[in-house]
Order: sequence, then structure tokens, then C-alpha cells
Amino acid sequence: MALAGIFIVLVICLLVALAPFIAPYDPMTQNLLNRLQPPSAQHWLGTDDLGRDLWTRILYGGRISLSVGLLAMSVSILLGSLIGLVSGYYGGWIDSVLMRMTEIFLSIPRLFVLIALGMFLRTLDLPTLKAGSFLPIALVIGALSWMGTARMVRASTLALREREFVQACRALGGSNARLLFRHILPNVASPIIVSATLGLSGAIISESGLSYLGFGVQLPTPTWGNMLSNTQSQMTTAPWTAIFPGLMIFLVVISINYIGDGLRDALDPRHAPR
Repeated sequence: MALAGIFIVLVICLLVALAPFIAPYDPMTQNLLNRLQPPSAQHWLGTDDLGRDLWTRILYGGRISLSVGLLAMSVSILLGSLIGLVSGYYGGWIDSVLMRMTEIFLSIPRLFVLIALGMFLRTLDLPTLKAGSFLPIALVIGALSWMGTARMVRASTLALREREFVQACRALGGSNARLLFRHILPNVASPIIVSATLGLSGAIISESGLSYLGFGVQLPTPTWGNMLSNTQSQMTTAPWTAIFPGLMIFLVVISINYIGDGLRDALDPRHAPR
């Protein structure tokens, strides 16, 4: 299943990367004469309520949705790994402060904060935070998703800091930075990699949910989430407008989850291959 997930994700990533070359229409161009057309040879996945080609918009929407997921996951893994390493290695009051901060973030109602911060960032007069930009949404999702990684890395670091190779490096005069990033970090890389794959699917789901509610990337910029936002009234008359964007979210998320499960088994030293 992990290999099948890798294949599906690679195919989808290749398609969305080549969107400018293989998409038959412009994703923003409206044609009201062709609105809500069913799938056909001219429009492979049909058209939406403004006559835009769904296949084209799914390809371009995938570029935004996957970019949000990758950037949010990168922010989350960077913050979580750094906080977990520092907390587990130094211990004492540093560990107490960082873990209490982690617990505070865990207690925050995430959806409400995502909506509030996403709207606030879009009001700032900065070119990189304009209305159609995915950057503020990705940064907010990543900034609220690092806690699980931090706790996992901290637990592994607490065990590793007392191991013989760490004690030997310390006795030879190794600096704290060398101990952390040369000796401890490589030994906690496996759970970080697994956390990254699962965090990627979670970030894509978060972006899709926000965009569906109208607080994510704003129309007319397409994402898989906001393509679903106006389809409730069309489910009986034009179900393809909801089925195909939803199917893309489902395929990507379940494939990434299977990849994460496969990596967890492959990187677990206690796992005995059959």
C-alpha cells in the first residue's frame, strides 16, 4: 500500500507540476454558455457554475493545495524538531518552559485560531500576503501543528542524551551544538520523517477545510478546498463539481497516510520484515 501511495502521489505531483503545459483551458476564464456541463470529450471532468473547465482548475488547484501542505509541514517539522531537541537535551527549567508552552498550544482551539489569524494576515498590506496568496494560510497551519513532533522528539532526545556515544562526545569536549545536530538529531530522524509525512496530509486537510469554509485561499484562485465551497446546491444537478475535487483530496491524503505507515514500519528497528 505504501508503494501504491508513492505511485499515486508522484503521478498527481507530476500532473499538477505540468499544469501550464497540459491544461487545455485557462483556469480563470469564465464561459457562462458552458456552465455545469457534464464530463465530455471537450471537458473531461465537466465545468463548474461559471463555465470553467474542472480538469484545468483541479490541476492548478493542486499546485496551491500541495504547496500549502509542503510549506506548512516544513514549518511544523522545523519548529517541532528544534523545540523538542532543546527541551529534551537541556532539561531543567528550559524543558519545563518549553513543554508548558507546548501544552498551551495544544489547548488552543485550532480551527478558530486558524480562521482568525488567516483573516488577520490577509489584512496586512504586504505583497506576499495578498488575498490570493497561500503563504499566510500555510504559515498559520504550520505554526499550530508542531506540538506532536516536539513531544516525540523530546522523548527520543531524553533517552539518547544518556547514551554512551553522547557521553563520550561530551567527555572529548564536543560542544552542545555538535552533540545536538551531529549525534542526536540523526538518531531521531526516523520519527521526524514519519511525522513529516503524516503532517503533510494533515496540512492539506486543514487547508481544504479552511478554503471550504471561505477562510482559506480566496477565489478565484483555485484550490481543491475552495472548489468545494459552492457545490452544496449542485450535488443533485451537477455532482461532478464536488466529486472530482473531493476525490483528489481523498487520494492524496490516503496515499500520504499509507506512505507514512510504510515508513514507520521500514524505519522501526524493532520491525521484523516478513
